[in-house]
Amino acid sequence: MERTFVVDRRQFIATALGLSAAAVGGFPAAAATMTYDEAVRMSRAPLQPAPRDRELVRFATLAANSHNTQPWIFSARGNEITISPDFTRRCPAVDPDDHHLFVSLGCAAENLILAASTLGWRADPTVDGDRIVIALEEAPPAASALAAAIPVRQCTRAAFDGRPAAPETLRRLEDACREPNVAAILMTERAAIAGVTDYVLEGNSAQMRDQTFMRELVSWIRFNEADALATLDGLFAPASGNPSLPSWLARPLLRFFLTESGENKKYREQLASSAGVVVLAADRSDKSHWIAVGRACQRFGLQATALGLKYSFVNQPVEVAALRPQFATFLGLGERRPDIVMRFGAGPDLPKSPRRPPELVMRS
Repeated sequence: MERTFVVDRRQFIATALGLSAAAVGGFPAAAATMTYDEAVRMSRAPLQPAPRDRELVRFATLAANSHNTQPWIFSARGNEITISPDFTRRCPAVDPDDHHLFVSLGCAAENLILAASTLGWRADPTVDGDRIVIALEEAPPAASALAAAIPVRQCTRAAFDGRPAAPETLRRLEDACREPNVAAILMTERAAIAGVTDYVLEGNSAQMRDQTFMRELVSWIRFNEADALATLDGLFAPASGNPSLPSWLARPLLRFFLTESGENKKYREQLASSAGVVVLAADRSDKSHWIAVGRACQRFGLQATALGLKYSFVNQPVEVAALRPQFATFLGLGERRPDIVMRFGAGPDLPKSPRRPPELVMRS
């Protein structure tokens, strides 16, 4: 059954993508025989000026998003591109109020805005209920280091080298987070990072003892290249430094290597090896502010990438509802909700996660 699903899915992708096979940077009609590395390279190919909407959407889909669910739907009409939530891809266990989903939409919008500027389009985003409506107006092309980092950026779930970041690097990272109604708390002192670590471990333990959370998490794990190619989404195991294994072998072994103590040890080492931690918090907790957090979050990741740094999310303290107010008090946020937690530093390259092509996320 699994093998049949993989073949059918890839044939469908090949058929859909074959409609634009002639487009520069598009997936070829031979996608059914494409390897994982080839699929990743195609999705992260250099930005091309045409077809404009497809290319902007392709770059938007390279944004950070929770569990790599890619919970977005794009539509284009004239000089307007709309990003809407795909609620069929929500994660109710880890994200019951769709907070991370709307942060992910903000990340995608930021990518699209930066890519549009590179191609000579000024992008003006407006939040309209659940949607982000982006109006495009011709303008002089404006390349930027952040836009150039879009196809390179990735979340690196590995230990870093422990080196501190230079003051100028920290200033640029903090500047990248500047967004109206969003505060950035950047911590580099070891005591502060240790305090964050305690909350991360407590949150991780709570999540790993939650069977509903664990079932949802495992449902998004792609254990090998074939699994990842079948869906072009999810958490690709090698992207976290784990080996690629057949699903029939990996699933029964999961309870041995995905343990509370093992994960806590990993997170402790990862945070201890980081140059710093940044927490983003909006002034209010609603969809428009979550989208604003996403834009700041994406710029932080792109700026880190442009500076030759790696980063990853350690969101457990903001995902466990019972822990979140305590974490807010620790940060001095008062009644404000901490939205996103990221660690950063110099680290290794790991395999990149897949993305669904524009043909599978665009609607007329």
